[in-house]
Amino acid sequence: MIERRPVFDIVTHAILLLGVVFLLVPVWLAIVAASQDIAGVNHVPINWWFGSHLFENLGEAWRRGDFGARFVTSFVVAFGVMLGKITVAALAAFAIVFFDWRARMAIFWLIFVTLMLPLEVRIVPTYAVAANALRPFQAILDMTGLTGLVESVSGLRIALQWRMLNSYAGLILPLVATATGTFLYRQFFMTVPEDLVEAAKMDGAGPLRFFWDVLLPLSRTNIAALATIMFVYAWNQYLWPLLVTTEPARATVLVELSRLVPRGDGLPEWHILMAATLIVMLPPLFVVLLTQRWFVRGLIATEK
Repeated sequence: MIERRPVFDIVTHAILLLGVVFLLVPVWLAIVAASQDIAGVNHVPINWWFGSHLFENLGEAWRRGDFGARFVTSFVVAFGVMLGKITVAALAAFAIVFFDWRARMAIFWLIFVTLMLPLEVRIVPTYAVAANALRPFQAILDMTGLTGLVESVSGLRIALQWRMLNSYAGLILPLVATATGTFLYRQFFMTVPEDLVEAAKMDGAGPLRFFWDVLLPLSRTNIAALATIMFVYAWNQYLWPLLVTTEPARATVLVELSRLVPRGDGLPEWHILMAATLIVMLPPLFVVLLTQRWFVRGLIATEK
């Protein structure tokens, strides 16, 4: 039992208050800068109070960034990655926990080790796969001699190719695998009583029916927590969309936001950039606020 002492409470609240200040001061400055004109945002010392140009700057930022089309792309990518990660993680954890096969723990640890390999580390091979997703199969055909055999018999050369650059598939599919989601699902599935599994078998439920009718309803809080994390993760992706989308029409909001950074010798228009930043941060903020209760329950709840 934790002993309650007034001094400890004061120190704890002081630390929390300091953390809130460090968190909110940059946001406050961004809102203030977005409400200034070009002279006010470049004024020295900086302004700490609002100007009168917020809505004007928001409209200008929306127009310059063409955020209407960019938001559509970002929402499709964020929801696609979120659904893909939830589905793949749930099925992977289901196979690891509820199927008795020798290599399941080895496979789990191989998946878990990928937490140490972020996208930035594997960016080159991932880009090569996106440039031609069927290249490994083409290499197998070439090494086994099947390509030459088919060409000698039919006169046709097999050239497998699936380019995912500048497409939703290229933006979504390389990001759907998640070790974090697999770990969260596995930890929850391990708390499911064995009696429940046996009861489902006695009722004639097969693996897929048990997964759909029993496990998924029990996993609602875990799904909400994982969905929140993965939506924010996908929305904030910058490097991968920057490499995959060579056409401006396929750019996401983060890529377009980087193009609004002031460059050149003129007076920098930081107020437009800060206004665009406020626009871009609203969707993930809304999702976090909307799912906050489920998010916390999914991460800390112990009674299932």
